[in-house]
Amino acid sequence: MPSFQSAARVALTNTQQRRNLAHATATIRAKRASVVAEVDAWEELRVAGAEAKDEALHHLPEYLEELETNLTARGAVVHWARDAEEANRIVVELVRAKGTDEVVKVKSMATQEIELNEALEAAGIHAWETDLAELIVQLGHDRPSHILVPAIHRNRSEIREIFMREMGSVGRPAPEDLSDEPAKLAEAARLHLREKFLRAKVAVSGANFAIADTGTLVVVESEGNGRMCLTLPETLISVVGVEKVLPTFADLGTMLQLLPRSSTGERMNPYTSMWSGIHEGDGPQEVHVVLIDNGRSRVLADDVGRDALRCIRCSACLNVCPVYERAGGHAYGSVYPGPIGAVLNPQLRGTGSTVDKSLPYASSLCGACFEACPVRIDIPALLVHLRTQVVEESSGRSVEALGMRATAWTFADHRRLEAAQRAAGLGGRLLGDRTIRSIPGLGAWTQARDVPTPPRETFRQWWAKTHGDSHEEDGA
Repeated sequence: MPSFQSAARVALTNTQQRRNLAHATATIRAKRASVVAEVDAWEELRVAGAEAKDEALHHLPEYLEELETNLTARGAVVHWARDAEEANRIVVELVRAKGTDEVVKVKSMATQEIELNEALEAAGIHAWETDLAELIVQLGHDRPSHILVPAIHRNRSEIREIFMREMGSVGRPAPEDLSDEPAKLAEAARLHLREKFLRAKVAVSGANFAIADTGTLVVVESEGNGRMCLTLPETLISVVGVEKVLPTFADLGTMLQLLPRSSTGERMNPYTSMWSGIHEGDGPQEVHVVLIDNGRSRVLADDVGRDALRCIRCSACLNVCPVYERAGGHAYGSVYPGPIGAVLNPQLRGTGSTVDKSLPYASSLCGACFEACPVRIDIPALLVHLRTQVVEESSGRSVEALGMRATAWTFADHRRLEAAQRAAGLGGRLLGDRTIRSIPGLGAWTQARDVPTPPRETFRQWWAKTHGDSHEEDGA
């Protein structure tokens, strides 16, 4: 991936995508504002949510062990994965052991993060996305661009074209008379997916929350596809980031008030599914839970950066971000776009790549993301923290760092400073009325900085000319 700034510059030329994003985010913002205003104690809820997540993060090993104990006691098998490669290997082996070449999937950020679909396809296993937006992205050979609405960059006319072109190649084709009415598009998806639900032996899910004291996994969704995946197949494999754990079942009550209002602008999710291991004669009779780290321990070790692990994937920060609304999600180079992606991606993956090094600067620091975050993640503070880290990791190799070192050397001795001032004055006389911005090579640097043309005469020169050389008398 190129830097965020380069990718965003290209995205800004896509006027259709910008219209789609502006319409969708404005709609979600209005719905969220309406339902949040109904809650008198909204700020108290935010504090409670933040405290529950902090309690889990500050004692994460203990709560993860408690979660494993309770899941195992109820018949589930818990697997631990250090990174994406290990998690993918575990899932592929589990699917192969069931003798099937396909799985149905519940929408899951964790499986997208580790690129599980690609690993399954490489092993000859088809992974069918069953969330409507994820289905659109998959059929369109596209990438998600939003946490809540992965196909937010598509309008309904584009979705109809994708369905007509692609559905028949992987299952039941779209009706020949399909229109772009939302109800008709949803019905086409429902018919296309139904045969996959009914024949699937294995399902793969994520989890919005994992409750330590009961061994319960929770998935919230709006369409019912998740409920189908979680109940019909014989085997269920849940891939869960270790930061999804909550200490107690009581904490879930707080989260189920915060999450739907912040994400879909609803008072509660239409479908909230919970499962704790195996229940004879009810649902999957083989349950596996893959707990993945994949960089989270590194984030946890950062006293400031660990706040990003509070994230409950609601996407509220995306919907209020002026940068995201114009650049779209693909410019962030990850399944986690927007403000939370700008702080989470560089921490999970490190800042070695061009895109991850640029993400902390993908923000105006306006603070709207913090105000919208239901668990009070101070994203602007984290962005500044990561910018500092990027600069420090450059070890003085950047042009800016070299310039600062040269400035420090100049200011360390008055004779060097006076010489630099005389040189700047000469430069001012040579430039005349032109600005620094007109100098080749400096134009880009000055676009975001107010750099005046150097004065033709320094203060010291003016003082010496008008008052005489009185350095010794006045102590200058």
